[in-house]
Amino acid sequence: MSASALPTGSPASQGVDASGVHAFLDALEAAPEIEPHSLMIMRHGHLVASGWWAPYSPDRPHLLYSLSKSFTGTAAALAEVEGLLDFDAPVISYFPEFEADITDPRSRAILVRHVASMSSGHERETVEETYGLDPMEPVRGFLLLPPDRDPGTVFAYNQPATYTLAAIVQRVTGQSLTDYLRPRLLDPLGIGEVFWQRDRAGREIGYSGLHATTDAVARLGELYLRDGVWEGERLLPEGWADRATRPHIPTTGAMGDSDRQDWDRGYGYQFWTSRHGYRGDGAYGQFCLVLPEHDAVIATTAATERMQDFLNLVWKHLLPAFGPEPLPGGEAADAALRERLAGLALPPAPGSPAPPERAEDWAAAEFRSSEGDSPARSAGLVQDADGWTLRLTEGESRLDLRIGKADWTVAEEPLPTAVSGGWTGSGTLAVEVAFLETPHRLALTCSLADRTLTARWCTQPLQSGRLASQRAPRGSV
Repeated sequence: MSASALPTGSPASQGVDASGVHAFLDALEAAPEIEPHSLMIMRHGHLVASGWWAPYSPDRPHLLYSLSKSFTGTAAALAEVEGLLDFDAPVISYFPEFEADITDPRSRAILVRHVASMSSGHERETVEETYGLDPMEPVRGFLLLPPDRDPGTVFAYNQPATYTLAAIVQRVTGQSLTDYLRPRLLDPLGIGEVFWQRDRAGREIGYSGLHATTDAVARLGELYLRDGVWEGERLLPEGWADRATRPHIPTTGAMGDSDRQDWDRGYGYQFWTSRHGYRGDGAYGQFCLVLPEHDAVIATTAATERMQDFLNLVWKHLLPAFGPEPLPGGEAADAALRERLAGLALPPAPGSPAPPERAEDWAAAEFRSSEGDSPARSAGLVQDADGWTLRLTEGESRLDLRIGKADWTVAEEPLPTAVSGGWTGSGTLAVEVAFLETPHRLALTCSLADRTLTARWCTQPLQSGRLASQRAPRGSV
């Protein structure tokens, strides 16, 4: 179904100082290690500011990484209220076929609430071990790994815990997470198409892999802010939002970095507690920030490894912007902010649209990578009347990239990309490729002198570095 528009209001009418939003945008654009993709700010139930940095756009799904977990936790809440799932039941009780295999008493003592709160008793991330033990049934692999400590006593951010929660939901409902959530959550919220990665077991993986729009993230945050009520209809059990977002297990020091203040505040049921409010949180800056004390929600997508720095900018610039409402005399400032938000864009890579010389040599050359783990193994250039195409090969896959425009060149097939760059000298072609349904960008350099190709991810894909995988998984398993 198509989404109905969120209620809108000017920043000033909802007590938001536009200068604070300007300061946040300034700070983002001045931070070289933060690449923002989108921003939506809700205040008092109204969308007061939204913008997408071109070539990213509002209607395009974006890989949410671990922000997917908050949707999984929501599905578990709905299954519980329908009597299909018990948070105090042993995980093994949902998989009786593994009874004979799972003999460790700690594994047998893991409850649903333990996997929901990342407190299974393991002291480490076990995703590789889990899939290594049983790639076709990761729940069995997870339960075969004895916890280091008693369940409920220690936090470890552990993907198989959420995978197991998602597997329980899919087993007891007989549906994928998406199909189960569609009539209960997605349609009532006005969330359109979403796409969720599956594994070889055929399950939606739950802990990551959800591709959805920033608008979908904002709507989920707003639903939690309103204790599960949307447009007068209760979608989530009363009190679930508080139950899911209060700390169930301490996380101090658990992430191994003393500067990660917003990861040291405790973990709920697939939500983190923040210094301010709580959040759904995905790698590289996918955030659903819920701020009950300010009656606000902030939804973002981005590409950055400096996630704490990103949150620090939110706390520094946006929190002070939330004041009493309305703010008088804000019309001009609001109009200037709307204009700026409408014109947001990532700077394209520099380069000339055609080689300054030796065009025939470029057209005849084949460029090869000497790195075994390179995301692209070889490349060639094709010239036609409209310009140049860089043709990448990766195994049996081929990706053709139109190059040479001064701005981003957007293409939908064979997968959604935006390309910028060109020739930076007589012997060098430098191109950047943004994979528009993900946080990821690939930097490519071809050297004519030695016929080499260098390919480097600006942020490394966590599930798969294959080029063909850098899109929402439409209809794939």
